[in-house]
Amino acid sequence: MNQTRTKPGVYPWAMAGAIALAILGCSLSLNGVMRGWTWFMPVATVVMILSCVLALTRTLRFSPLLTSLSAFVALALTLTSIFFRQHSILGLIPTAETFTEVGRLLSRAGSTVVNENAPVVPNAGIVLVTCTVLGLMVILVDALAVPLAMPATSGLALIAILVVPAMLKPLGVGWLGFIAGSCGYLLILAVGQWFAPKAAMEAESPRASGHFGRASAAAAAALVLTLAVPLAIPGFTEGAFPQGSRLAQWGKPNGLNPMISLGSSLRSPSGGGQITYATDSASPLYLRSTTIDSFSGDTWGPDDRNSSRRTSLESIDPPVYQAGLEISQSLTSINTGNFVSPYLPAPYPPSKVSGLRGDWTWDPETLTAKGQGTNTENQRYLVESTAPKITAAHLNTASTENRDLPAIFTQLPSGIPAVVSRTAETLGRSASTPFAKALAIQNFLRGPEFSYSLDAPVQGGYDGTGLDVLGEFLTKKSGYCVHFSSAMAVMARLLGIPSRIAVGYAPGRLTGNKVTLSGQDPFAEYAVDARDAHAWPELYFEGVGWVPFEPTPSRGVVPDYTVGASASASTNQDENNDGLINDPRPTTTASAATPVPSTTPTVAAGAPSQKTDPSTWLIAIGVFLAAVLLALTPRLVRERRRSRRLRGPADELADASALSAALAISAWHELEDLGHDFGIPRAAHETPRVYSGRLRGSGLLGDGSNIDAPAHRAVQAINQDFERATYGRVSTLDGLSNTEANRAQTVRETLLTHVPLGVRWRAQWLPPSTFAHWAAVLRHPVNAARSYWRR
Repeated sequence: MNQTRTKPGVYPWAMAGAIALAILGCSLSLNGVMRGWTWFMPVATVVMILSCVLALTRTLRFSPLLTSLSAFVALALTLTSIFFRQHSILGLIPTAETFTEVGRLLSRAGSTVVNENAPVVPNAGIVLVTCTVLGLMVILVDALAVPLAMPATSGLALIAILVVPAMLKPLGVGWLGFIAGSCGYLLILAVGQWFAPKAAMEAESPRASGHFGRASAAAAAALVLTLAVPLAIPGFTEGAFPQGSRLAQWGKPNGLNPMISLGSSLRSPSGGGQITYATDSASPLYLRSTTIDSFSGDTWGPDDRNSSRRTSLESIDPPVYQAGLEISQSLTSINTGNFVSPYLPAPYPPSKVSGLRGDWTWDPETLTAKGQGTNTENQRYLVESTAPKITAAHLNTASTENRDLPAIFTQLPSGIPAVVSRTAETLGRSASTPFAKALAIQNFLRGPEFSYSLDAPVQGGYDGTGLDVLGEFLTKKSGYCVHFSSAMAVMARLLGIPSRIAVGYAPGRLTGNKVTLSGQDPFAEYAVDARDAHAWPELYFEGVGWVPFEPTPSRGVVPDYTVGASASASTNQDENNDGLINDPRPTTTASAATPVPSTTPTVAAGAPSQKTDPSTWLIAIGVFLAAVLLALTPRLVRERRRSRRLRGPADELADASALSAALAISAWHELEDLGHDFGIPRAAHETPRVYSGRLRGSGLLGDGSNIDAPAHRAVQAINQDFERATYGRVSTLDGLSNTEANRAQTVRETLLTHVPLGVRWRAQWLPPSTFAHWAAVLRHPVNAARSYWRR
């Protein structure tokens, strides 16, 4: 008679819904890593489609391997439809043009994660990577929860999603994502415990209430463990995991780096990455590390001009100044300590740097020094610098035109927000000279309408320097130096003035030590750290060079040439350390200990990093997924073989005797593999009867003297049915179709109970029978494949 099959019922759909809820719930925490919610719809589409495909294939009783393959195909088709519709066949099938476009978007994503701080602009590249990673997470969580029957371990994949916002967002994961993800995880546990599907997903049966209690206990333990992790693992900051904790960078402080932002560190400054210096200048100097001159519209970024860099820092060509400018010189000794950066802090403009270890180059356009395979850690060096004494009179007569100046300093992207263009036009309308226009911008931004705030950018969702952020900043009129400097640089370019953003440190504070320079009398030593980091705009004037301005209100030191140039100019000489770096002799000295705003979106200060490059975490997640799938491969293959055998042959075997014979043979092969997995492989010379007797006498099935034990009787019955199916009359096997799977399962459960822990672990995760079949495939691939699919 035909084998009775029960439909899978609601189990596949219930589990798929739970997985979708868990993944989408955790993905809510990515708001703040990416700006706004435009990225969520593509993510939800991918997750929901994959969940439906997984549920549908199980409803149609696909094998576990084919189910997973179907999900991968669905992921590829869905991503093609969303991101590459115009570069594919029928909007679904990838072509060579599709893969070219994939490379372009991945390059754009890489540029974003390297050059922009969180929250990043959700461009197509970033959203593609996010959809791909979360789609793979759906497949991984499904594999853990269903074919491997380990729903509790699916929490590891969910935690991997939460790690990214925990590392990057200033306010942590957030309660919304944590609670939604936790609810999804609890639902996965509940579905896995409440339903008891057979190995082949053939039937479902409600579990007893005791299983629900165990599920509740497991969920409570998982929740307690998650909340306790920050207290148990070094590297977490204080606070509860969802809201307050972020992993700190392991190892030494990571210094000012134009690839990483320091916005989150400024909100809880630690004062790390200390640099000390002594100078013969009459006033403490500003240390300048690099410049940010390329503006794509999404973010400001550095252009290192590697092809034109020069190698000798012993002779750096100074800028060419107009006649009549008085030039001052200074000598500065710098000790970088544990500050780590590829860019060298130095007073601007340097004319000579000596005493450095390693290979260093300098950019003729910006005079910034960069290490080639080396960095600033524990460097001690001398810097000779020269700077003109600039006056308002010089600037009022200076032009901003220079045919030799690279176009990068004047370029602007399309799509400038109307509020930015309108503001720049209004400010420049009444100004007669470029310097007057620059003063108008600085005075406007330092005026009473604007306020300095480290929190407003995060609360308003515009912690960055892209065009959309700039428009939001000019509307809300609250931000910190990253917003003020980028606003002035963009508006200056709109008014025809070349601009760039400088990044470095304000003067700092006295240490109380004295340092001797070149045999001179000892000079006072100063220290700077993360609290002194700052970004400010520099505007170009012919014959004077790059001139620094200070548009950030209540921060920094306003240069002399802007104070006396206009009655409306700000005379606010603040006591904070976030100052104008490029002014070699500021009018007032900054006092110590005030935490200051810092950096452009491409900069990090010398504090222990509380943000890791997102590309690092994408790579880490990919490695994690690959390692998990690699580790699960033997068990997945073994489960697939067991599922196929115990499910029986296809329905087209209508003859009951033939069906029973096939089941008996499959059960015997399963018994052989079970013995092999648990340490009792069948020898080549052993008959089925001899092998079954050895298995029953091994002691692995319980008391060997109790021949009436269920496992003993199951082994004996499987052996007898196999012998009759192989050597006897097929008709004698009528009615066995409902018993063979139960007998094999009885033997397996008994073996799991009576073998040592090591043997049990090897049998489940590294089954020797699977490796034996793989070895057979390598020796005789055609015969092994034919036998594999037959068995």
